[in-house]
Amino acid sequence: MASLDARQKISPVRILVVDDSPLMRRCLRKMLEQQGSWQVCCEASNGREAIDKVQQTSPDLVILDFQMPEMNGLDAAKEITRRSPEVPILMVTLHMSPQLADQARRAGIRGACDKGNILSADYPCHQSLRNDRDDPDIGLTAIRY
Repeated sequence: MASLDARQKISPVRILVVDDSPLMRRCLRKMLEQQGSWQVCCEASNGREAIDKVQQTSPDLVILDFQMPEMNGLDAAKEITRRSPEVPILMVTLHMSPQLADQARRAGIRGACDKGNILSADYPCHQSLRNDRDDPDIGLTAIRY
């Protein structure tokens, strides 16, 4: 009976957090892992590292900063989407604008959140991440560009 229970357990949603700020990565990790079914599987500090980590760890979701050294979030998203189109990407940024949102959609990013509000439990981004991971638009239903 114990083995049946183990098989019935749902595996956690594995999330790659990408931000050049160690503090922001820690804050995002803490917020995300408060949800019982979410697990930060790894972190990256720039776009190039994010591309490698997606290939190495096959996360279920990527949360990606826009402005980073070496390679920005848009360029990284284009490459991640090219290599792993099944992995949804959520962009977080301090620089949200309608123009950036349009560029993000064209780069394969499925949603974006303002970094200044993302850690608020009442913010649509936080609430929308609770969606079922099998949904093709994981976590992006309440995010408005």
